[in-house]
Amino acid sequence: MRVLGIESSCDETSAAVVDGNGRTATLRSLAILSQDVHAIFGGVVPEIASRAHLTAISPVVSHALREARLTLGDIDAVAVTNAPGLVGALLVGVSYAKSLAATLGVPLVGVHHMEGHLFATSLDDADAEPPFTALLVSGGHTLLLDVAAWGEYRLLGATRDDAAGEAFDKVAKLLGLPYPGGRHIERL
Repeated sequence: MRVLGIESSCDETSAAVVDGNGRTATLRSLAILSQDVHAIFGGVVPEIASRAHLTAISPVVSHALREARLTLGDIDAVAVTNAPGLVGALLVGVSYAKSLAATLGVPLVGVHHMEGHLFATSLDDADAEPPFTALLVSGGHTLLLDVAAWGEYRLLGATRDDAAGEAFDKVAKLLGLPYPGGRHIERL
């Protein structure tokens, strides 16, 4: 099964093609477009992010398909981040994915952003199987989970306000470092 994945939860427009048979999966392509415009604000501006997704999503999907050496007709399903994230940014990705899936007559699969991070581990290591404890650190969310089985999670802890990524950006801004701040703080 070939799945086209679309991600637009914040300030990056991404698309990937994954080949899988239910047990193993292979990443065929990955296209990411980062929105550098947010650097002058020291953080993501949701309205600007949403508008940038509108212009980027179609070229990013086309690039992912070209890199995978496939056409839309080769796609068996479309997956899309549907939560959590910036509402306007998610709306762009979900609307595009719904239209694409309907046009192609293939299933549409909504993906929880943080669960996507969790499952991505299995692309890097096919032996990464539950049970395990997972620390998920994203720009907007940080979670500590007990993963008993795929789809069976117990929340052990989470940030109540800023996620780790947001905290790095805010500290970097206070120190006069460029955005996004994580890599600059790490370098120091």
